[in-house]
Amino acid sequence: MSITATEIMLPGTVEPEGLVIAHRELPDLLPGQALIRVEATGVSFAEQQMRRGKYYDQPAFPFVPGYDLVGTVAEVGSAEDSALVGRRVAALTKTGGWASHVVLDTVDLIEVPAELAADAAETFVVNGITAWQMLHRGAKVRAGQTILVHGANGGVGSTLVQLALAAGVRVIGTASARNADRVAALGATPVDYRGDVVAQVRALAPRGVDAVFDHVGGPGIVDSFSLLAPGGTLMAYGTASTKDDAGNSRLPVLRLFARLMLWNALPNKRNAHFYNIWAGQRRAGEFRRRLARDLAAVFELAARGELHAQIAARFPLAQAAQALTLAESRTVTGKVVLVQEQ
Repeated sequence: MSITATEIMLPGTVEPEGLVIAHRELPDLLPGQALIRVEATGVSFAEQQMRRGKYYDQPAFPFVPGYDLVGTVAEVGSAEDSALVGRRVAALTKTGGWASHVVLDTVDLIEVPAELAADAAETFVVNGITAWQMLHRGAKVRAGQTILVHGANGGVGSTLVQLALAAGVRVIGTASARNADRVAALGATPVDYRGDVVAQVRALAPRGVDAVFDHVGGPGIVDSFSLLAPGGTLMAYGTASTKDDAGNSRLPVLRLFARLMLWNALPNKRNAHFYNIWAGQRRAGEFRRRLARDLAAVFELAARGELHAQIAARFPLAQAAQALTLAESRTVTGKVVLVQEQ
């Protein structure tokens, strides 16, 4: 059947109000493909960088943003996949998720538990995979340890806090003073990032912390590394502090890579890694299986009520500009979600 999708187009380096609503007739499905009616998609930090042309490997303008989505399979391209029709699924897309309908390969779909609503499940896709893999595959946290999470009120940060607490780990979380109560409500000890973060964290963890999760990058990454206890791990996963800097968008990331490599080469008994959710993609089968396992583990915790969706706000897809503006305001806890109007 012919489907005309509504899409939110990013035409170039524009302010949020420069987003364009477009319509496109989708191609016929091929074997191994599925048509997804999108129920919820998210506004992540990646889109904030992309509209500035600052995301490390974003496509050329114009394109449809949308790093992940949750939706229902409406149609499949071959009879072998017919059991998928009507099922709620999640997918990691990097781009293309800000749409009413998308066509995806069936091998990239991950089933969503019936207990989870679409908007709740959406908050756990890119954020849940990122947080789970950094905690358990990167830093390999253990019960009884103490970690520092920068931006603990954000989408990834709030998920990191909850997953760490579920693993028996003590969490210190940076946030603005106005978000301190929200961070405390998650179960972390809040620290005001506008104050002397090093002194505040040292007062709470005199020997240092066992892991730091830093999406900020820039000069502050030195403080993050300095706060590690012997044997500790720094997980860097962004360069938010440089998102408005002029010049080549790759340079801040390359500088960060170089710094982490230098630290790892020194005999300091500490580790430093850059997390990339797409690492290992060349081994496509294992990459997909790992994503599916890790997201399934996060979904299971959420379905059991041990992990709670942090939805900052819901906007109809057509109000993506307002949603992006709010997400960039740094005033919210959790993730801003775009939902399909019924």
